[in-house]
Parts: sequence; structure tokens; C-alpha cells
Amino acid sequence: MSTKTGTPRDEGPAADTGSDLGAAGSQLSTAPTEDVTLPSLGPLGWARWFWRQLTSMRVALLLLFLLSVGAIPGSLIPQTSIDPVKVDQFKSEHTTLADIYDKLGMFHVYSSVWFSAIYLLLFISLIGCIVPRSWQFVGQLRGRPPAAPRRLTRLPAYTTWRTDAAPEEVLGAAQRLLKKRRFRAHLDGTAVAAEKGYLREVGNLVFHLALIVMLVAFAVGSLWKSEGGKLITEGDGFANSLTQYDDFKSGAFFDTDTLEPFGFTLNKFEATYERSGPQKGTPRIFRAHITYFSGADGKEHKTAIEVNTPLDIAGSKVYLLSHGYSPEVTVKDGRGKVVYKGAVPFLPQDPKNFTSTGVVKVPGAQTEDGKRNQLGFQGFFVPTFGGKGSGSMFSQFPALDYPVLTLTAYHGDLGVGSGLPQNVYQLDKKRLKQYKDKGRPVAKMMLPGETMKLPNGDGSIQFTGIKSWASFKISHQPGNGLALTGAAAALVGLAGSLFIQRRRVWVRAEADADGHTVVELAGLGRSESARLPEELAELALALEPDAPLAPATGDDGPAPDPKPGPAPDTGTDSEDPAEPTDSDGPADPSEGARA
Repeated sequence: MSTKTGTPRDEGPAADTGSDLGAAGSQLSTAPTEDVTLPSLGPLGWARWFWRQLTSMRVALLLLFLLSVGAIPGSLIPQTSIDPVKVDQFKSEHTTLADIYDKLGMFHVYSSVWFSAIYLLLFISLIGCIVPRSWQFVGQLRGRPPAAPRRLTRLPAYTTWRTDAAPEEVLGAAQRLLKKRRFRAHLDGTAVAAEKGYLREVGNLVFHLALIVMLVAFAVGSLWKSEGGKLITEGDGFANSLTQYDDFKSGAFFDTDTLEPFGFTLNKFEATYERSGPQKGTPRIFRAHITYFSGADGKEHKTAIEVNTPLDIAGSKVYLLSHGYSPEVTVKDGRGKVVYKGAVPFLPQDPKNFTSTGVVKVPGAQTEDGKRNQLGFQGFFVPTFGGKGSGSMFSQFPALDYPVLTLTAYHGDLGVGSGLPQNVYQLDKKRLKQYKDKGRPVAKMMLPGETMKLPNGDGSIQFTGIKSWASFKISHQPGNGLALTGAAAALVGLAGSLFIQRRRVWVRAEADADGHTVVELAGLGRSESARLPEELAELALALEPDAPLAPATGDDGPAPDPKPGPAPDTGTDSEDPAEPTDSDGPADPSEGARA
């Protein structure tokens, strides 16, 4: 028995198989055939050339790379759709650069013309590449493995031996063996043709289809998304309607009339902090206890939302973003009437220790004689005051160890009746006057329970208690599930295309002049792999019981019975004990193997 594993020494496999394998080496890949003929001049010819270039895999990879590079500015430069305040700040600080960025669309990268062009071209390229390959692969699945080439000796993996078994018996046993090993096998004349590894092409197609799915998911998520924020003090609630949001933005195709009915109430916010060590002040527990409902008549349920544990409700997710404090105050006007009572959120200026600022607006106040006298208070709140000797109004710890509220009083016109929107966390002092007592501004540092009286009997404000507030982000992202499916399918498809080898095996059995049967096994893979010769050797060994090696006779008697299988290539064909019966015929000039 003689075997050959690997490529011939004088010629590469591509050159050999191109002239000798014929249809056997064709269609191992679903890659479209590249026609080197230049397109004819004219609009139709150039359109055909452009379409071929656009739907080639190398252009698709280039566009995918450009899309990745194009997304980088969207992460580094402030975006109008995410934080318009930072965009305005960037423009004021970098006037010249901001003009350039504005012309290039850098402040709205994902909706810019150039990013959309790359996205659409990639989408068209992938579809134009996948559709013809899919039809070609379906045709291959419906067909049979090609017939054996004329010269099996030219294949990268080859082995042969003589046996006393009849050719029909050998071919029948080979066909059963190959089918048992999940090859698609059929008998064609004096040879069995078999093929395996179709999942490689399936994985390749699945990978590219998954890229299309992810592009679609990206488009769906951008066009139909909605996102809004809401700050809620303990005891207050939220209902999913447009007027309830503090800020809201949505995609171009999102319909605000389709907001799902749900809501929740913040019952309690729980927070604990590290008391000592290098991580002093670091949150250990950061949890919002809520009661939520879904649907117009939905039943209420209690749960907790944490930073990495959002609430999934009615197709949206509720994320816990931040936390702060809301001092409770009671305001009386000059008539002694309570004109305001409630908790006022103060926004942290120091995210570590929660030194916070805020305002209290009382538009319904009057003087002692019944004249209109709107009141405004601007102040600081610290949960842990350092004491009068600390020298500053800064918190020393984020927990409520020593809460202090400092307020400065104003009166006049708050401007709330002008019809223009106002920031609830800022005090417009254009039409306000600061209270003064003996020439000094009226301000007071208060502990819970203390009261600050206003001059001229205009009223008072009492610091009655403290509540916590929490801010939430309500996000509706319809494309997330589709994107996750596409990403998972891409990984599975990529694994299949990398680790599965598509290969073909032929077993030929023909009678020779001496009355023996010459058995030939040969294999061809889409790419060079050491696994193919090993698999061919395993098939030869498995076929041995049905096609045992015929004993060779000589002067010293019968030779020992070696096991069939691949052996090192001797480098010459003259040492082969048996040549294929048609090895002297002309080579088939049809198409050879394509990688």
C-alpha cells in the first residue's frame, strides 16, 4: 500500500486541482465567482462594476471598520441628543473647534449624513453579498457531492491498496461507513462520493446574517426609543405620561401617545456608607424601595431597585441613577397663614459628601396688610456639618449625622407668571430684593425644628425635617433583544466557520488485471488542515475489515499484512503499488478547487 499526505512537491494544490479535479473541487465555498472581465463602457457597465465592488466581502469589512471608527467621536464629543448642556459648554469654551465640529456633524454623530451613509452602504453591501451566496448554498444542499476526479493521486490526502474483496462489496461497505460518519454519500459508477462540513458555510452565512440583524436592531433602537428622567422624593410617585417627566427624548418614529400605562411610588430610600478607612463615604447599600403597578387597573407590587438591578416593567426599564436630600420646610406669610409646606429637593454639588444647593419658591405669599409679596429662599444643605469651627459650609460625610440648612431670604416678583419656563432649582433674582435687617442680609443656619423670621412681619420659614430623593431613568429600547440575538448568532456562526472544515472524500474500487481490487481513498478540504489526512487514515482503518489488504507474494513467501492508512510521502509515484485505472488518460480541463 502506498499513501500520500500533503501536497505534491513540484506543484501546489491549487494548480493541480484546477486541471485534474474538475467539478469535484468546485463549489467548496459559497464565495461568488469573480469575473476578471472589465465592464463595458457605459452607464450599465459602470453600474455593474460598482455593484460588484459594493457587494464584495472586502468592501463590507472596510465599511464595518469605518462604522466602528465613525462611532468614536460619538463617545468622545458631547452629543446634543444626550446632554445639550455639555454641548453648549463645549461651544463656549472651544469656539473655533466647535464651528468645525458643527459643520462635520460631530455633535450629532449618529444622525449625521456621513454616518448614515456608511450605515446604509454597509447594510446594502451585506444584503447584496449574502443573498446570492445563500441561493448558491441552497443549490449545493439540494445537489449531490460531485463525482470523483480522474486522478485521485493529485489530491492533498490519498491512500491506496489491493484487496481480494469484490469492488461492489468495497463500495457498499464504504458508502455505509461514510453515511454512518454523517457524510452525504452516493454511488457514482466505480466510486463513492461523499461530502461533510456544510455547517461551515452555514456558520459563515449565519455570521453575516447576524451582522444584518444587529444593524436592523441599531436602527430600531434609534428610531423607536424613548428615554426620560424623573426625580422623586420619598412618598411621591410617578406615572408614565409625558407631563410627568423632568426631561424626555425619543426617536424619530416614537409616538408619545403609545406610552404604556405604568407607575410607581418611592416608599423609602435606603443608603449606608463606609465609616472608616480609605473608602470612607463609599456607598455600601444604595436601594430604592418602591410600589409599582402596570396597566390601567394593575395590581400593586412592592420591590426594590438598585444601581445594577433595574425594574423591568411594560417593555421599559427603570434605572436608579442618583440620590440626594429634600429638606422639609413650612412657610408662613405676613398674615400667619401657611402658604407652603413640603419637601424641596436640593441638588448635590459634592457627589461624595452631598453638599447641596436648592431654592424654595412661594408665589402665593402676602404681607400683613394683604398685599402680594412673593417669597424666595436660596440655600445650602449639608447632611453632616463640620461645626462652626470648620470654617465652611461643606458636608463632612454623606449620611445624616449633623444636618444643617442655611437659607437667604428674598421677596418681590418670582417671575412665575410671565409664561416663560423656569428652572425649579434656580432662583431668578431680576425682580427680587434681598431681605435686610439693620443693613445686613437676612440669612440663618438652622437645625431641624428651628425657624427663621422675616423682617417687617412678612412671615417665617421653619426647617421641619428631611426626606431622601432618588432620580430614575425610564428607558424604552425596543432593539435590545434583537441586538442580543444577533450578537449571539454572530458568535455561533463565527465559531462554526472557524472550527468546522468542509471536505470531500472519494472511495474508488476497480478490478485490476491480476484479479484483485484496487481501492483508492482521497480527500479534499476547503483549506489546508492536518485533520484531513488523519480522518482519511481513520476511514481506511475502518474500511479494512470489509476490504482487507491482499497478501503480496515474493521469493520468501507471503509478506506480512500491514494495516492500511497514510504513510509518509516518498516523493515519487513509481513506488506506488497500484495506480488509478484511468491515470494515463487526459486530465479534465474543467474548473478546479476554489478555497
